[in-house]
Amino acid sequence: MPHIPLDPNLPGITGLLNYRQDTALPIRQLTQILLRGESTLTEGERELIATVVSQGNQCDFCCNAHTAAADALLGETTTAEMVKNDPENAPVSQKMKYLLQIARNVQADARTVSTELVDKAKEAGATDLELHDTVLIAALFCLYNKYVDGLASVTPTEPAFYNRLANILKTSGYLPSENRYASLNKS
Repeated sequence: MPHIPLDPNLPGITGLLNYRQDTALPIRQLTQILLRGESTLTEGERELIATVVSQGNQCDFCCNAHTAAADALLGETTTAEMVKNDPENAPVSQKMKYLLQIARNVQADARTVSTELVDKAKEAGATDLELHDTVLIAALFCLYNKYVDGLASVTPTEPAFYNRLANILKTSGYLPSENRYASLNKS
């Protein structure tokens, strides 16, 4: 049960963003820029970063939501699972493997992002902007994970919920919109 009164039809971060919309707006805007704005990383790759950070923080809501979003954007369900559970054999580029490791290091202890790891990512083709955005996405999702779990937001267990949420994120991004979550709790 959440620690504060939240709309029961808006689980996870959706209810928290609805609860305090003035703080939600800059959060949503930053997320939109980082996960849907112009980038040499695909939207699916950026969702993979959110997924591994959320998994590392054991935030079930965010991990499930961004796994489903990555799956929707990538058009398949193998990559996100492999990135989470078998990263060495995941079907992503070597550059992406290094960026995902950097994201994991940020999640666990940002001070462990070493010059050596950054150099390996650069040797594999990572740009300075990709490195910057990877670290910022990872840091941002640490905030989200702690926000969701710190206020004990409701975490649905049915995969269909996360698939509906992923469709909203894929088609509408992260900015607020009228009736944004109208389809979220449909059976």
